[in-house]
Amino acid sequence: MLTLVVPALVAFAASLVLVPVCRTLARRLGCVAQAREDRWHKSATPLLGGVAIAVVVFVVYPIFGSVRDMPVLLVSAALMFSVGLVDDVVTLKPQTKFVGAIVVASVMVFFGYRLAWTDWSALDILLTMVWIVGVTNAVNLLDNMDGLAAGVTLIAGCALLGVFVIDGGVQSPVVYLAVLLGATAGFLVYNFHPASIFMGDGGSLFIGLNLAALTLGAPGRGSTDILSILVGPLLVLLVPILDTTLVTVSRMLSGRSAAQGGRDHSSHRLVAIGLSERGAVAVLWVLSALGGLLAVALREWQTDWPGILAGLFLLATVIFTVHLANVRVYRDTSDLPAGRMTPLVADLMYKRRVAEVLLDLCLVTLAYYTAYWLRFESAALGGYSQSFLDSLPIVVGVQMAALFFVGAYRGVWKYFGLMDGVTFGKAVLLGTVTSVSLIVYVYRFENYSRGVFVIYAALLMLFLCGSRASFRLIREFAHRRRPVGQRLVIYGTGDGAATAVRDLLSSTDEGCRMVGFIDDDPAMARVRMQGYPVLGGYQMLVSLISHGGVDSVVITTPVIDVERLERLKALCAKHDVLLSRLHVELDRLGAAAS
Repeated sequence: MLTLVVPALVAFAASLVLVPVCRTLARRLGCVAQAREDRWHKSATPLLGGVAIAVVVFVVYPIFGSVRDMPVLLVSAALMFSVGLVDDVVTLKPQTKFVGAIVVASVMVFFGYRLAWTDWSALDILLTMVWIVGVTNAVNLLDNMDGLAAGVTLIAGCALLGVFVIDGGVQSPVVYLAVLLGATAGFLVYNFHPASIFMGDGGSLFIGLNLAALTLGAPGRGSTDILSILVGPLLVLLVPILDTTLVTVSRMLSGRSAAQGGRDHSSHRLVAIGLSERGAVAVLWVLSALGGLLAVALREWQTDWPGILAGLFLLATVIFTVHLANVRVYRDTSDLPAGRMTPLVADLMYKRRVAEVLLDLCLVTLAYYTAYWLRFESAALGGYSQSFLDSLPIVVGVQMAALFFVGAYRGVWKYFGLMDGVTFGKAVLLGTVTSVSLIVYVYRFENYSRGVFVIYAALLMLFLCGSRASFRLIREFAHRRRPVGQRLVIYGTGDGAATAVRDLLSSTDEGCRMVGFIDDDPAMARVRMQGYPVLGGYQMLVSLISHGGVDSVVITTPVIDVERLERLKALCAKHDVLLSRLHVELDRLGAAAS
C-alpha cells in the first residue's frame, strides 16, 4: 500500500500548492464564474481549479508510474481537459463539448478500451462509447455545488481503488488513480463551502473521463461476472448517474433544454426540502460512499448477500430520486413553457400505478430470493435452486394478483398510514397462503420449506410498507426542515393540536415552521408530541412573543381563561404576531374543524 500512499501524498501536496496559483491566475485573466440566476453560487468565483488537478496528474504520475502502460488514457484525458479548458476561457456550445467527448471516446474504443457485456462486438462498442460519454458528462453536471463533484470523485475513486487492489494489486492504472485522487483531494481543500475556486469544465470533464475509463479496466480485460462489470461500476458512480438522469428527464418533461443550466439538480432539491448546502452535499457523499462500499463487497466476497444489499440499495435510491423529482425548484412557473410542469412525477401521474407495479414486481422477487438465501444460508442454496426457480413464477403471479385484488394500488404514498399497512398485510397473507396452496397442489411441497414462506412474508411486508412510508417520512422531514415560513407555536396538546400539526403545516405555499407546543400542565414539560417539544406553559409563550421568537400562535385547547385570552390577543397585536383558534367539534357523524 505504501506504493500507492506515497504518490497520492505527493499529488496532494503539489495540488495544495498549485491550486492557489491557478486561483490567482484565473482572477488576473478574468476567468471567473459569474453569478447568474441559473447558477447556485452568489458571487464571482475563479475557475481553473481543474488546471491544477490535470497538471499535477500529468507531472506526478510519470514519476511513480509508467507512461508506456497508459498512453491512450493520458492522451485522451489531455484532449478532454483541453476541450473543457477552452470552454472555461471562451465558452463553447454544449453540443461542441458533446461532440468532443464522442471523438475522445471513439479514440479510446479504437485502441482497446471496450466493455465485454455481450457476445456482439458492435453492441459492446456502442455501449462503451455511451458509458464514456455519459459518465464524463455526468461528472460535469454534478459540479453544481461547493465540494460536491470533488468529494464524490474522492469517494468513488477510493472504492474503485479498492476494487483494483482486490483484483490485481498495484498496477499502472492503480497508481494513476491514486495520483488523481491525491490531486483532487488537494483541490477539495479550497473547494469546500464557501469555495474560493471552482474546477471548471476543464477539471470536471478531465475527472469524468478518467473515472469512465478506469471503470472499464485495462484494455483487453474482459469479465463474465455481470455483478462486477455492470452493477459494480454503476454503484461506484451512482450519484453522478442518478443526478444526470434526474436532471435530463425532468428538464425534457418540463419543456426545457437538457443542456441548459439550472438549479434543479439533486443537490438543489435537497436544499429546497430544508437541508443546508453542506448538509445536501453530505447526503450525496453518504450515498456515494454506500454505493462504493457495496461495489467493493461485490468484488471481495463471493456470496449472495452483497448482491441482495445492492438490489435493496438501488431500489431505495431510485425511490429517493423519484421523491426529489417531486420537489418544487422553480418558484416562478412563468419561466417555463406554457402547459408544462416542473416536477417529474406530475407529468407522469398517469403512469404512477405502472411504476408501482414494476417496483412491487422487483420487491416480491427480491423478498422471495432473500428468504431462500436466509433460510439455507447461501451456500446450501444450490440444492434448492431448482425449487426456487420452479416456484418463482407462481409466487410472483399470485402475489401481484393479491396486491391488486385487495386494493393495494388505490392508496396515495404521501398519505400512507396504518390502514394502508393493514391492506398490505392482507395482500401478503393472501398471496403467501395461495402460493403455498398452489405449490402443494403442483409439486406436493416436496423439497420446499415452510420457513422460506414465513421469512418471505415478513420481508415482503417490510419492503412494501417501507417503500410507501418513505415518501411520507421524507415529506414530513422536509416540513420540519423548511427554510422559510412562519414560526408556529400551538397552544394545547390534545386532539386539536394533532389536527393542527397535520393540516396547518401544509396548508399554504410558504407553510409554517413548527417551533413547538405550549401546555399549562406541568406533567407535559419536556414531553415531545409528534416529534416536537412541549416548550412550557403560558409564561413561556409570553416570553416567545415578547422576544420575537414566534410569528403565529394557534390555540387548540378547548378551555382557556377569558382574561388570559384577552391578554394574549393584546400581546400578539403589539408584537405583530398572528393569533388564531382552532375549534374541533365531534359528533356521531364524525369530526369537523374550523
